[in-house]
Amino acid sequence: MTALAPHLTAFLRQHLPEERRASPATLDTYAHALRLLVCFAAERFGIRPSRLEVEQLDASLVLDFLHHLEAGRKNSARTRNARLAAVNALFRYLEYRLPSCLDQAQRIHAIPVKRTDETLVRHMTRDEVQALLDAPDPRTPTGVRDRAMLHLAFAGGLRVSELVGLRLDQLHFTPEPMLHVIGKGRRERILPLWRETTVALRAWLALRDGRQDLALFLNAAGHAMTRAGFEYILAKHAAAAARKQPSLGTKRITPHILRHSCAMHMLQATRDIRRVSLWLGHASLQSTEIYLRADPTEKLEVLTAVAPPSLRRGQFRPPDALIALLQESR
Repeated sequence: MTALAPHLTAFLRQHLPEERRASPATLDTYAHALRLLVCFAAERFGIRPSRLEVEQLDASLVLDFLHHLEAGRKNSARTRNARLAAVNALFRYLEYRLPSCLDQAQRIHAIPVKRTDETLVRHMTRDEVQALLDAPDPRTPTGVRDRAMLHLAFAGGLRVSELVGLRLDQLHFTPEPMLHVIGKGRRERILPLWRETTVALRAWLALRDGRQDLALFLNAAGHAMTRAGFEYILAKHAAAAARKQPSLGTKRITPHILRHSCAMHMLQATRDIRRVSLWLGHASLQSTEIYLRADPTEKLEVLTAVAPPSLRRGQFRPPDALIALLQESR
């Protein structure tokens, strides 16, 4: 029997950050998923998590764990698939270090992902976006900071991890205002900034104190803004904006909604899916196609460009008298 703890530690502290060069966000996601698995297994066997053995994490236990995520924790199918991906990554790592678990790993890899609905992306209208950007109070330091964060999140189409991970040296005002973003998969991109976004950022930098933390956005304690902190700020201002723009009250406003809204507005303005893909930092156009499905103007252009099929005029023929008699006598 093989202790799990040393291999799990090496996977998270050496393999992912050093060999795979995984981002901090990926490390956090994998660590959270594996923590849930370890806690579930430890409770199942009635032992401490540190005493778990690799052989105990077989395919049947992983299946029970996935069922627990959906039934017990009420996770969606997408979240369930993400947790399974973390488990698969761990066992791909173990395959090369523990040949004895090859069959066990193959059985886990054979667990299928659950199909999910390809729903249309949710986004905000221009009026809703403007109401949200105007919600923070510019007369307070926190309002100035929040307005700058919301402007930058929307204008840049940033993921929340990209936003809270920004440093001061990634923002440049000369020769033109621009932002250097290090995105998912370590893909870098340079984004020019709108004049309104630049004004909001300059206002925040004028109030930001010179603390040692190099993060662009700081919380009340003077440390880098966290994902949970921005989600709280966004929810607070979305509730305030809904009082002026009631349609916001019917939508669930999340950080990713700002990214979707940026993409949809850019697609409607440029009519070029490639530019949207480059702006968002997608690895391929396939990831950007979801916005084409949600944009009705593309379909309207097709309708206007293609003439509807013409219907040929037909001739009415009365039914045969014998057949009509047989049908009536049934």
